[in-house]
Amino acid sequence: MIACCCRALPVLFCLLLAPPLAAAGDAFPFGTTLMLDIAPMPGSKRIPMLEIAENGATSIDLWCASARAQAVVADGSISISPGDLQNSQCEPDRQARDAELLAALTQVTNWRRHGDVIELLGVTPLRFRPMTN
Repeated sequence: MIACCCRALPVLFCLLLAPPLAAAGDAFPFGTTLMLDIAPMPGSKRIPMLEIAENGATSIDLWCASARAQAVVADGSISISPGDLQNSQCEPDRQARDAELLAALTQVTNWRRHGDVIELLGVTPLRFRPMTN
């Protein structure tokens, strides 16, 4: 009986450690450039990108403008507070799309990860993928 319990303890110990290790793959990808999962606008190769550092410093590249922001990321929650936009000279439709995307980013409240896809959930769900090159 005692020998059986002694053999079971290491297995039980490993099982107790397994959930945190499995959850590590679902962690928020701090420091990774995330590209909006969308096709470029006609006549452009630019796709909006987002990068959030562990300290919350955030860089947002929209369809034509860019912004610095502050993000707070917890287990499954997120909030993004953008600063001033650095505008570029763009067509009115791209400026309108920038305003829409920035508004959607400020309204996200939660996030989840499915493999390489990071979903920011709010009024308008946004899907991002890590930039690969």
